[in-house]
Amino acid sequence: MVSFRTSLISTTALPILDLSGCAPVATDSVTTTLVEAPTSVVVETTDEAVSSANFEQDRDAILAMVGDYKVTFDFTETVSFVEGYELKEPKLSGGHESVRIVEDRGDYISLQHLLVVGSDESPYVVKHWRQDWQYEPARVLTFIGGNAWEWKDVPASERAGTWSQTVYQVDDSPRYGAVGSWDYEDGIAEWTPPKEWRPLPRRDMTTRDDYHAVDAVNRHAITPWGWVHEQDNSKLMLHDEPKVLVREVGVNTYRKFDDYPVAAADEYWAATETYWAGVRDEWNKVEAEHDRFAISIEGETTALYMPLLMLASEVKSGEKEVEPALAEVRDVIAEFVTPEIGTLADRLRPTTTLASLEE
Repeated sequence: MVSFRTSLISTTALPILDLSGCAPVATDSVTTTLVEAPTSVVVETTDEAVSSANFEQDRDAILAMVGDYKVTFDFTETVSFVEGYELKEPKLSGGHESVRIVEDRGDYISLQHLLVVGSDESPYVVKHWRQDWQYEPARVLTFIGGNAWEWKDVPASERAGTWSQTVYQVDDSPRYGAVGSWDYEDGIAEWTPPKEWRPLPRRDMTTRDDYHAVDAVNRHAITPWGWVHEQDNSKLMLHDEPKVLVREVGVNTYRKFDDYPVAAADEYWAATETYWAGVRDEWNKVEAEHDRFAISIEGETTALYMPLLMLASEVKSGEKEVEPALAEVRDVIAEFVTPEIGTLADRLRPTTTLASLEE
């Protein structure tokens, strides 16, 4: 079995991510000569060794996202594709975010984002998104519109060297997933999958009702100062055939920074980690038992995530023990999650502006 390191690489180690070009070398033989040494001594490496080096390099890139950051979220609509639609004003926001390792099994890495808001004197921690990475996955959980998800098989012929990234929401319900490969061309460590659907971001779900899903390409790239999450988004209307309303560019930057109440993030996670592990277990059961499933709420899933977040607060404060809280979690998830997903049209939230835009 391929060995792995569990410790995060240091900042000074980031430049070694190119590893002198560890991309596999095409060959018909079992071994490939990489370095010619003097006096007829030849240094060789097996295909297995090259694969192992690439695997470790990929892990280093993923683990490089762990840390404390000053974050900016910058989204700009660029091109309209529906007559009468006018581009919305750019949206720029930011904050402080701590990214922690939830689990590291070598070929599986789970990272939790914790948003720290409020003043230095009275910080407040918001459990933010989670990203799970699986090496050479057999399948990936994908969003299919209208608060529903389904498993998509990854053919064996397409798995070699790939990683899936599955993103989860604040309540650990799924958000979107995709499969891609890390590459290191031009001195950049970056992961870029093909485009996949994902739900509306909360910044739009709570303020507008003129589209239903995002067809997105998400790129994660490691930088000398942290990392960046770049997005190429097409906002889709899903009545009848999918139709692009407008395109958008997103750039989320994570700059290394710890001059904020980092301890508040760690204290929150220490106090609620067992609770959230139980919540993840409930969602894992849902995912394992169903090829597809839906949340039976149209649009924003406030009725699902607010009870789970409130229970976490009660566990943190000591008002409630973990096991009674998880019993309530199971009831909430059972109330809103169903394998009977119906048709896409039945699941879409009502809209008020689509008809006027398409006249």
